[in-house]
Amino acid sequence: MRLWLWMTLLLAGLAGLAPAGAGAEPRIALIIGNGAYRSVNALANPPHDAALMAGALKAAGFEVTLVEDGDLATMGAAVTEFGQKLRKAGPDATGLFYYAGHGVQSFGQNYLVPVDARLTNAADLSLVALDAQAVLRQMFSAHNRTNIVILDACRNNPFSAVRDLTDNGLAEMSAPTGTFLAYATAPGSVALDGLDGDSPFTKALAARIATPGLAIEQAFKDVRVEVLAKTGGKQTPWDTSSLTSDFVFVPDAAASDEAQLWANVSAARDPVQIMLFLRAYPQSVHEKEARALLSDVMQSEVKGQGEPTPAPVTGSPAAGADSAEAQAFDAAQHTATREAFAAFLSQYPNSPFAATVEAEIAALDKPLVVAAAPAPAAQAGPTDSQPARAAPPTPPAGGAGAGDVPPEMVAAIAGEAVTYSTPLTEGDPAIRGSSIEDLVASKPLFAPIDGLPKEAWAGQACTACHKWTKAALCDQAKFYVKEAAPSAKLTQHPLGGAFKLTLKAWGAASCP
Repeated sequence: MRLWLWMTLLLAGLAGLAPAGAGAEPRIALIIGNGAYRSVNALANPPHDAALMAGALKAAGFEVTLVEDGDLATMGAAVTEFGQKLRKAGPDATGLFYYAGHGVQSFGQNYLVPVDARLTNAADLSLVALDAQAVLRQMFSAHNRTNIVILDACRNNPFSAVRDLTDNGLAEMSAPTGTFLAYATAPGSVALDGLDGDSPFTKALAARIATPGLAIEQAFKDVRVEVLAKTGGKQTPWDTSSLTSDFVFVPDAAASDEAQLWANVSAARDPVQIMLFLRAYPQSVHEKEARALLSDVMQSEVKGQGEPTPAPVTGSPAAGADSAEAQAFDAAQHTATREAFAAFLSQYPNSPFAATVEAEIAALDKPLVVAAAPAPAAQAGPTDSQPARAAPPTPPAGGAGAGDVPPEMVAAIAGEAVTYSTPLTEGDPAIRGSSIEDLVASKPLFAPIDGLPKEAWAGQACTACHKWTKAALCDQAKFYVKEAAPSAKLTQHPLGGAFKLTLKAWGAASCP
């Protein structure tokens, strides 16, 4: 088990944690726009509407197949291929079908009319037009998470002269779980074709698709409001949903970064990465899920079900950064001043390292109060690679787990000449009299992260967690020297806050 490994790996940084090329779920769309009808009245706008939707969906990350003026054979083949692509894409895929053109209903069934349709008898409708349920069946067969069907297909009834085929608009359809159904107008009503090259429904929808972070339900509600206003209340877009997960066409940038990181962390099932995620996003919508996964992973280790294989932690440069940018980031971290970080952001405002640099600046802007502490007499002065000894910060009030470290203890530890083999004089009675060297083989006193089940850490010797070396502990100690207000919760250590302060003091003295 590796309960303490996460501490040393924090040095890798969150920028290196996100794997290169992390992508969203597969998105596959089929768009059909029919206008050049041969036997019924032609429609001017559907091909324009289809092209507009294709552009909006491509920009939103969809793989788009566009069919313009499709006959029955072409439409059938496109729907079949659409279903095949969805099935290959897997359960996390999103499928979207959009149709603009003539559409009719008969006996409660909706049919999408191809450009070569000829009809003299209502009984032949299913033979000359595409049953909309055929599209739903193809999507359902993929058993994927999210499907969206958008029908701008009720402009008028092209077969009004055919007896027994006089219903207006489209019928409301039922769809399997995980489907969002949208109509240009309410069931049984007629939609307007638009006067500027695109239907008012599709034009409004294309604009909403490009809005970052807008939930699909809100997007179609906004479309409904706009279309009602533009048509003087004559057209009311309609939708019905059985979605079981959230969906946005264009994710918000910050939320997208978090979602991508969580997707990779949860797939890796590595406790180190899960802990890092919780630290980076303490208010995440995935927080409960992350803690549950962490508990599951750690209990699996305790029960001897095998240690999870961590995904490789990628170091600098981060995904999307060139070598010069990575070198500039490393230089800023080495200097570790507000001016250095601000200069980096000025030069690389869109850098993948930007979030890390902004966090560093925030930490520097809100430093904790520190106690003065002279360097040990035998300690050489600071060098370019090792800063002068810094005193441990005063711990925040209300710490969890080990109990708060009182200010007098902070001052006492800061005033000691701490070495690897010096017996500790402060902290929990269980660690007093032992040195850092002794304690690496001891057992945790407190949970290494809030909420971790006791059976996942109690009684586990550190030697079972990690192959500790003096160099590895020194790296951890030096990280604590750099640690600032947002993450310096001194009591959050398996051996208590006093031990963490001792490591910090030892690291500040270059780990003698």
